[in-house]
Amino acid sequence: MSSVRIIQSNELPVPGGHYSHATLHQGVLYISGQLGRTAGMSDAEAGDVAAQTRRALSSVRAILRAAGSELPDLLKVNIYIADVELWPAVNAAYAAVLGNHRPARAVIPTGPLHFGALVEIDAIAAVAHS
Repeated sequence: MSSVRIIQSNELPVPGGHYSHATLHQGVLYISGQLGRTAGMSDAEAGDVAAQTRRALSSVRAILRAAGSELPDLLKVNIYIADVELWPAVNAAYAAVLGNHRPARAVIPTGPLHFGALVEIDAIAAVAHS
């Protein structure tokens, strides 16, 4: 019997690929990459990179809640951006959402992301009661 638990948030669409929103193992939650926009979303609906960053972090928050955790439990965050020039706006939106909490973080400029997204965020978090 596996000790890995699959986490799916009822607040988010079911993943379109062969993955789960997150996996939980021994109190550590591994959150799959969350895009700042969805398939079929127009540029106007998706908004600028700040709006997409807030949307991606909102999805991360929904997955954390599904696992019994919250944003202050984030341990490590990876932020993938389509262009390094987007970094100041991403950093400002990220800081506004996370406030005083400062998990370890990496920023990775990637070039184009899936569905034309400007940002994608994955994370690792602690879960007290797994």
